[in-house]
Amino acid sequence: MDLSLLLTLAVIHSVALISPGPDFAIMVKIATQQSRSTAIAAAVGISIAILAHTILSLTGVSLLIKSSHTLYLLVQIVGASYLAWMGFGALRAGLAILAKRKMSASTNAGTKVDAISADVEGAAPIAGGLGGAMSRRQGFLTGLYTNLLNPKALVFFLTLFSALITPSVTTSTKIAAAILLLSLSLAWFGFVAVMLSKAQVQLKLQRLTPIIDAIIGVIFMSVALAIYANLLLTV
Repeated sequence: MDLSLLLTLAVIHSVALISPGPDFAIMVKIATQQSRSTAIAAAVGISIAILAHTILSLTGVSLLIKSSHTLYLLVQIVGASYLAWMGFGALRAGLAILAKRKMSASTNAGTKVDAISADVEGAAPIAGGLGGAMSRRQGFLTGLYTNLLNPKALVFFLTLFSALITPSVTTSTKIAAAILLLSLSLAWFGFVAVMLSKAQVQLKLQRLTPIIDAIIGVIFMSVALAIYANLLLTV
């Protein structure tokens, strides 16, 4: 087993995990606005998607997808569309909460507690399942799809393993690498889920919910637009 290779993979993957992106953004949103169990389910979903990308890259499937113009084009279109849909949903959720607050302020109806409750309960369910209460299953699937359908994640893992995993690397090292990346992902996103789902944290961030939604919406839609732009330039 190549320990130096595993250490290199661990460092690179850890840096990627803590970098701002769709995975971290969706974890912040779910952990600050949903139950802890839902947030943990989302963390598991993202981690399983990372494991899937790892296996696809190690077995050469990702390379086949990247090498096929039609398949890779389809992956990019589906992935970008999903991210754009999620981004639009997050933006709409933020605007719905702001509209509810303005309405409450203009009519001077209700107490401060009522206003806070209205933020959580008054926003209508939105695209992507990001509005209202989410079940653990919805949290898991949201995390899973956010990473799995992101074409940039496919390219990242393909590039990472193409550069570091040579034909001489043993099967045991490849298996250890897959387990390592899964463990690091579970540890990081699980940590985010637990820390941000604390009642005190959620209460403090309650007023920032529209801002969080807007930032997440911009992140998702920016990634989607970047993918679409790249497609137009390469056609």
